[in-house]
Amino acid sequence: MILHILNRSPLDSRVYRQALTAMGPDDRLLLIEEGVQGALPQMVRHFEGLDGRLFALREDLIARGLEGRCADGVLVIDVEGFVTLTEEADKSVSWF
Repeated sequence: MILHILNRSPLDSRVYRQALTAMGPDDRLLLIEEGVQGALPQMVRHFEGLDGRLFALREDLIARGLEGRCADGVLVIDVEGFVTLTEEADKSVSWF
């Protein structure tokens, strides 16, 4: 399993498309920094098909006033959860 880490909003960048193309069926995607905007109900459509594999970092949601506003199906994790994801992954790929 590869952990893909995306720090850009789908509104500001199309790099999310490259990340999705590179993802395998068991890979996971973590939204961080401005990328957490992709976890909002009106934006999550960009990440269809990632049920149970789409994560958003709680600390970045809080910093942007978005905590509690994620779409159903987005798994919100804290920094400890981030560490756990990286430990479970064979490798991590950052998308900027």
